Amino acid sequence: MTETGPLDQVQRARIHLMRGRIASALSYGAAAAELVKAAQELEPLDGALARATYLQAWGAALAAGELATEVTLRDVSRAALGAAEPPAPSTANLLLDGLALYTSEGLEAAAPTLRRAVDALVDEGDLLTWGVLAAEAAFALWDIDAFNIIGVRTVEQVRQAGALGVLATTLQGAALVENWNGRFRRASALVAEAEVVTAATGVHISPYGGMLLAAYQAQDSETDLWPAAIENATAHGEGLGIQYAQWCHAIHANSLGRYDEAMASARQASDAAPGMFVSDWALAELVESATRTGHTEDALEASARLTQDTRACETDWGLGLAARCRALASGDDADRWYNDAIERFTRTPLRPELARSHLLYGEWLRREGRRHDARENLRVSFKLFEHMGMAAFAERARRELVAAGEKTQARPTEKSDELTPQETQIALLAREGLGNREIGTQLFLSPRTIEWHLRHVFMKLGITSRNQLVRALPDSR
Repeated sequence: MTETGPLDQVQRARIHLMRGRIASALSYGAAAAELVKAAQELEPLDGALARATYLQAWGAALAAGELATEVTLRDVSRAALGAAEPPAPSTANLLLDGLALYTSEGLEAAAPTLRRAVDALVDEGDLLTWGVLAAEAAFALWDIDAFNIIGVRTVEQVRQAGALGVLATTLQGAALVENWNGRFRRASALVAEAEVVTAATGVHISPYGGMLLAAYQAQDSETDLWPAAIENATAHGEGLGIQYAQWCHAIHANSLGRYDEAMASARQASDAAPGMFVSDWALAELVESATRTGHTEDALEASARLTQDTRACETDWGLGLAARCRALASGDDADRWYNDAIERFTRTPLRPELARSHLLYGEWLRREGRRHDARENLRVSFKLFEHMGMAAFAERARRELVAAGEKTQARPTEKSDELTPQETQIALLAREGLGNREIGTQLFLSPRTIEWHLRHVFMKLGITSRNQLVRALPDSR
């Protein structure tokens, strides 16, 4: 409608901006192209808005990933770095410069700028607008603590603003927080809420939180999940969703000991957008699967890439993962590198990574004939996996324990694990003190439906009141 009337330059640029935002719901590649066009037209007219638009274009190009056709992530980054700096500095400018440098020149060049941007955003920044990209910056820095804070605060700010279109995306990010920390019950509740919001708004986003949850709590019956996720992401031009699904499938396959499958998926994920966070996460799965299938050169190459990509991060997450991969790939001085990885992950909330480090160290020790030391590490990993509900990894640890001379069997599943994702979500909200009407408003359900679900929750957990939910649903899960 606007285009039918007389327009000045600013109005024409704003039309491209609006087209780009609308296109984000349909095709990330098309959105990136429109947003870059708008940013270029805005540069001589409104420098601050132009740079904010480049930042939106960067996010769209990241989502498009390998499926981008008109404008790639590097194209957006080069254009953004060439844009004039506005007179007034801002957190958004720091974020744009940092992310553009990260894409075009690597983490070492980008780290100082990214660090300033992330610190500013963590310190009560505008996460309603930039929370998703702030999370990507924290990933780039391998900063799990900043990512945890950003994920939680972004959801809080989006809820307060009632921005349902953004909520679906931020809930997926919050679910990642809980998955990384091994709190799968909370992750499941957030994934269930994200599905409700996505259905209500029609906003498309791949189920990032749900995919990682399924990978960590893998079951044989979930093997059809990954092709479906890839097909769905492909249909929406979401290359990042494809890469992410391949990485999650590699985790899933490694947990089940299907190392050939894991290696194939990890290679695909690590070859897409090399040097960036999902590619680097996939390198760790590639190292593990390659060593288990006798592809030593592939493991060494992947380990070297990961060491190079994490060198500038200076965090326990990145350096711990690199140390574990170095121990796996080379075997030289493996004791030192495994212990370094375990020590680093112990200082983080990354319980799944800590458990996997103990498992891999225990497997290596058993093959070295050090059965007593192997059993010590395998016991730790087995208990951690069982406590978190990582069934396939727990079974892998149990088999190794038996091979190392210890008799053990998995404990029965906790009664609370019988809750469906929606029941878990409702129970957690009720535990936090929300009434039936408040829960129903958040989940687009009637208070009577919430009451019906809570009755089933109480019956499954063997309790009779909301006050008992604190005991029945501890924070550790």
